Amino acid sequence: MKRGTSRSGDRGAYAEGAAFVEGEFVPVDEARIPILDWGFLRSDATYDVAHVWRGSFFRLEDHLDRFERGVAKLRLRLPFGRDRIREILVECVRLSGLRDAYAEVICTRGIPKPGSRDPRDCENRFYAFVVPFVWISTPDKQTQGLHATISRVERIPPGSVDPTVKNYHWLDLQAGLLDAYDRGGETAILVDENDNVVEGPGFNVFAVKDGAIATPDGGVLEGVTRRTVMELAADLNVRLERRPVPAEELRRADEAFVTSTAGGVMPVTAVDGSPLGDGRPGPVTLRLRGAYWGLHEDPRFSLPVRYD
Repeated sequence: MKRGTSRSGDRGAYAEGAAFVEGEFVPVDEARIPILDWGFLRSDATYDVAHVWRGSFFRLEDHLDRFERGVAKLRLRLPFGRDRIREILVECVRLSGLRDAYAEVICTRGIPKPGSRDPRDCENRFYAFVVPFVWISTPDKQTQGLHATISRVERIPPGSVDPTVKNYHWLDLQAGLLDAYDRGGETAILVDENDNVVEGPGFNVFAVKDGAIATPDGGVLEGVTRRTVMELAADLNVRLERRPVPAEELRRADEAFVTSTAGGVMPVTAVDGSPLGDGRPGPVTLRLRGAYWGLHEDPRFSLPVRYD
């Protein structure tokens, strides 16, 4: 049997996930990329992550829209159109049999012609993979809320790396996360040069005061979950502002939460060791979290996967 075919009689090979690499479907633990790919050597790549919940993709087209925008901004070229990319992701999910999954698409600069250092000489590459759902904060942990620290590490400025393009420039985020662990925190929130909070490793940030929500208006990835929360806040008549959010404002908030494809709307109940409000997930956060998961039943945003 050719490596990477569907193996419908060997579904166990894909139990930990499935990948699409160099034109073939393979079990995720067999997936490899060439060591000379500039996506690996130079972080010259963009990607996007959607999720599958109870057998359906959530807002997949919004994720693919953002992915295509990132590809265009980096002057990359996808070897496949939207329909084929969607088919590849669905097939990865189908092969894995996963009902709750984390699905990623990647476009790398690829490998240049021998001896060339010109990015225009590279043949761009497309990869995809699906693995079991990834949680930044598990449902059990969300009942207590996260303890976040405001990092002493500044986020890479948007004038250097466009934060609206998902990228693998994570050394500042990783340094912030390690700093958080050293200080007894569970995750980190980075600031800009003006000490305004921006984002954390894989999530956007929201502060709540007197029932109103504030979230950073710049220097951040425009998350699909962030967008969903903005839409839900409007539907629920909850005031929401996009503006600079000073770190001290977050420390003094009544409640706070972070948002990500990897977990949805996740409460933050302590910042820098001090509780927010009464130290429990707040009412605005819980209302939005319930509405967010309820939206997964809305057929406007759902793409069911046909499993065998």
